[in-house]
Amino acid sequence: MALSRGLRCCQRVLAWVPVVIITLVVLWSYYAYVCELCLVTLTNPVEQVAYLIVFHVIFVLFVWTYWKSVFTLPLQPDKKFHMSYADKERYENEERPEAQRQILVEIARKLPVYTRTGNGAIRFCDRCQLIKPDRCHHCSVCAMCVLKMDHHCPWVNNCVGFSNYKFFLLFLMYSLLYCMYIAATVFKYVIKYWTDELTNGRSKFHVLFLLFVAVMFFLSLMFLFGYHCWLVSRNRSTLEAFSAPVFQNGPDKNGFNLGFVKNLQQVFGEEKKLWLLPIVSSQGDGHSFPMRTLCEAQNPLLANEEQWGDDGLDEENHGYHEGGSSLAIEMET
Repeated sequence: MALSRGLRCCQRVLAWVPVVIITLVVLWSYYAYVCELCLVTLTNPVEQVAYLIVFHVIFVLFVWTYWKSVFTLPLQPDKKFHMSYADKERYENEERPEAQRQILVEIARKLPVYTRTGNGAIRFCDRCQLIKPDRCHHCSVCAMCVLKMDHHCPWVNNCVGFSNYKFFLLFLMYSLLYCMYIAATVFKYVIKYWTDELTNGRSKFHVLFLLFVAVMFFLSLMFLFGYHCWLVSRNRSTLEAFSAPVFQNGPDKNGFNLGFVKNLQQVFGEEKKLWLLPIVSSQGDGHSFPMRTLCEAQNPLLANEEQWGDDGLDEENHGYHEGGSSLAIEMET
């Protein structure tokens, strides 16, 4: 017990290493740009002031969004999605899989859930003992179910989900802008150092390395940000991009796709003045989401339990089928 507790403690400490690395790189980039470039290398006062003002605006937004991505706690399902003590006892005492399945169906009838597992079972988390809301998944790193979970990001040491997905997107955007601005303003002076027009040895190292780091991070972040922009435009999470959510008629990767504008509003809200600020403005509460087909929203799957056995899912739905007498429990990471 003491050993496992010690290992968990070490794991928590090590999980902060990527965040510390990012923090140190950002602090160094601040010193290199402000001190070594603007205060030492630049000689034109107007250029110094202009560079510093724009840099600090971008820097503040960048740090603010990163802070929010790291320290905004993931949202967990409400208590109504958790099993009551009586239901839990009834479920655990029941040995027949079909009877256990029926218990979950009875509990879920009262909840706004429309998606299921691939073979039509209720999305139930055996570890958290709850019925999963739509788009909710269990994170094995955080050891909890997270509303609209996208992925667990080691660089923010946090689960990216409903509560902080907007902040994460803005963090990627301002990171790109930060790197691009540094690279664009530093490039001219890198050329001057390279051609020996400028000779300050210490500043030369910082300025040259600043350009290299900025370009390296820009290239890596560009693809990640582009991918998440594509996901937002189709109202999908990273998990849903790899495994389509299952509805009454089977898996549908566009099940939550409402159109480009409404998809943006799902993440950023309707007030456009808040879109570029790391302030909560996402629509909904993370427990239920509007769906592409109105009839799906009006006819919960749980009211049509018998259809899964009668209709089934054909080969066009990638081999998804009714699980027979076995109880399917979704175990996600």
